Amino acid sequence: MTERLHEDIAALAALVRDSAGDGERESARWIAGRLRELEVEDVAIEPYRGPRTYAWAHLAHALAGLVAAVRGSRALALATLASYELEVSGRLPWVRRLLPSGQGDNVVALLPAAGRPRRTLVLVAHHDAARTGLMWDPRLVNAGAGLRNRRHVSPPAAAPVALAALGVASGTRIGRRVGGAVHALAAALLLDVARSPTVPGANDNASGVAGVLELVRRLVARPLDGVEVVVVLTGGEESGMGGMAAFLDEHPLDPRTAFVLGLDTIGSGRPIVAVGEGTMLTHRYRETDVAFVERAARAAGLDPPERWRLGAWTDPVLATYRGLPTVSILSVDAQGGYGRYHVPEDTPEHVDHACVRRCVDLAEAVARAL
Repeated sequence: MTERLHEDIAALAALVRDSAGDGERESARWIAGRLRELEVEDVAIEPYRGPRTYAWAHLAHALAGLVAAVRGSRALALATLASYELEVSGRLPWVRRLLPSGQGDNVVALLPAAGRPRRTLVLVAHHDAARTGLMWDPRLVNAGAGLRNRRHVSPPAAAPVALAALGVASGTRIGRRVGGAVHALAAALLLDVARSPTVPGANDNASGVAGVLELVRRLVARPLDGVEVVVVLTGGEESGMGGMAAFLDEHPLDPRTAFVLGLDTIGSGRPIVAVGEGTMLTHRYRETDVAFVERAARAAGLDPPERWRLGAWTDPVLATYRGLPTVSILSVDAQGGYGRYHVPEDTPEHVDHACVRRCVDLAEAVARAL
């Protein structure tokens, strides 16, 4: 198993998996081939339209905030703040829909249940990789280590724009000046991201894709009793979860019978389960679903994952908006971060493969507990 995980992660990291671009489509074809090697018969590549980067939509909000600061417009600042929350959370990304898009590919496969299907397990992992940029300099990303050690992962992506908008909305002269300066800096950083190359993405998220492939191998050898498995390897997560949104639109799921399980960045060091996500407002996972993961781990003789709140997003959070039972499994390193997050050094030799295996074992325990 370890050797195959190494090989899959290395093969994906060797591809330039740009969101909704040529590399993502090449990655989708590779994944579809691997699933067929695992004797999965029902495999499809499903195209979608989505942004190639989140940076342009975020930049539009940063510029709107800058205009609000210059004009001293509290109304524009508050409107920018509300619009930005809808954008980064994926609830209503209306600005993104006005911008140029590219074609990406989701890979969707079906594993039949043993016996009559009564439930549906949806396994999710994104196969695109992020663009780098000065925003993701480790010195900035690691600045909040003390907070992260209190089980709150908070990459420096969107929070500055939100805080700047609040400063402008306060109506004070200092608030407008500070808000304007932060918006200008955020705009420069976002422009840099938009023009930066795509990282290898070995941990984020070749590790999750390799983990799903390993779990598929196990489930093909020993199918779940009464549970069919839908495998969804999404594109466009790094540009705003476009692939996951397209899948949910095309494949309506019944909250009474479906359960969504995500694997993202699972090679950092120790497994965690997200209790909430969001760069601004916190969008929480249901306590019953998080507790289910913990019970499944104990029943399988595994250590339950730590509970963490994420200051970013993962694809499964979109499923929570539709009332679906959902969990997102990730991992963190000793400093409470993701390990070489969104930088060119996110390469296969830096992935903790033992952690990948532990996350796969945990995911299998959840699957069989269904």
